[in-house]
Amino acid sequence: MSELATLSHITHDNLVHLIGGCVDGPRRMLVYEYMDNGNLAQNLEEIHPRIVHRDIKPTNILLDLDLRPKISDFGLSKFFPDDITHITTRVAGTLGYLAPEYAISGHLTRKLDVYSFGALLLEIVSGKKVVDFDQTLGEQYFLVERAWKLYKSDRLVQLVDPVLMKDDGNVEEAERFLRVALLCLQQKSILRPTMSAALKMMNATTASDEGGGVVVEIMEPGLIGDFMAVKIGRRQQDNKQQSSTTTTTTEGAASVL
Repeated sequence: MSELATLSHITHDNLVHLIGGCVDGPRRMLVYEYMDNGNLAQNLEEIHPRIVHRDIKPTNILLDLDLRPKISDFGLSKFFPDDITHITTRVAGTLGYLAPEYAISGHLTRKLDVYSFGALLLEIVSGKKVVDFDQTLGEQYFLVERAWKLYKSDRLVQLVDPVLMKDDGNVEEAERFLRVALLCLQQKSILRPTMSAALKMMNATTASDEGGGVVVEIMEPGLIGDFMAVKIGRRQQDNKQQSSTTTTTTEGAASVL
């Protein structure tokens, strides 16, 4: 019912309209406007800074009959009062779209959706999934890591979907979008642009316009493998501590007996 509560407070052309809802015993249903087309991406500028969606991904961006994108699925969204910069909450969302500070500690800010948007933008331009399995290498494939490696070696254009490579204008625009995506994916949330700034950079016509006349340095993004390792390391440490406590208690009990 959290989705019903959220959508009852907001209306916008880029949000899927909630028509009604019903609670019948254990069954809960929400009725939305019918969306004629598939999934794509659209900006989050209109719902920020009041709301953090927490689950921005391709399947939650729908297209209507006129191909207008609309954001859906507000079941995980959080309201952000103007005087609040962050909250700590239970981690929820989809692997590959979660910002590292949130995935590791539940530290939620408005920049979480910016990170998710960056991952989504990489998918759109590259035509690849943000997390996939590489049959050739026999291991998981992380799109953010791939983009960062190509950027560092000045080969970012190799990530562009071949379908877009047929037009030189498309290639230039696609590269710009990839750079904006990497900015949105910065490891430190303070370095990520606001959605408003990201949109301005995407609409820029020159390199100087892209940064608002200022050179914007792209730093290392938040890599999935890194913060997964942190969480695994913490879990192992917790297990060791728990095991140590159990052993001590058992030994103490044995000595008493």
